[in-house]
Amino acid sequence: MRILKVITVLTVVLFVFSGVALAQQMPNPYGPNISLATAKKVAAAAAAEAVKIKINVVITVVDTGGNLLYLERFDVVQYGSVDAALHKAKCSVAYKRPTKAFEDTIGSGKTAYLTLDGISAIEGGVPIIQDGKIIGAIGVSGGAAAQDGQVAMAGAKVIM
Repeated sequence: MRILKVITVLTVVLFVFSGVALAQQMPNPYGPNISLATAKKVAAAAAAEAVKIKINVVITVVDTGGNLLYLERFDVVQYGSVDAALHKAKCSVAYKRPTKAFEDTIGSGKTAYLTLDGISAIEGGVPIIQDGKIIGAIGVSGGAAAQDGQVAMAGAKVIM
């Protein structure tokens, strides 16, 4: 009976940690906080991509502490996207990875990450990297998850 308990505990531990490789954080250290001018540049590139693919979105940019620095909301977008975009940006900067990493990991059946505070397991949050350091993150909401990710990446790429 004791052996069965040990095997069960080891199996659970292995199952939980098997998902770690799927959602590895970026090796980039945090750098200085993103400036307002840079945040506006990131948001403008993201907004241009949203217009190009014809979706209405909310775009948020946060600093390295997850504090909101800039928000842009298209005229015709659901109000729930404001919080969703902010959560995506905060998750991305806090865990140093795009939110798509969590979406993919959880989609593969590894749900342990859902127990972590601040997880937004849906595409649309991307770290903003300048000179190899994370200076903030962008979060986008309003379209389908893949569209949100496309728009967020277009914004983040302006700085990379």
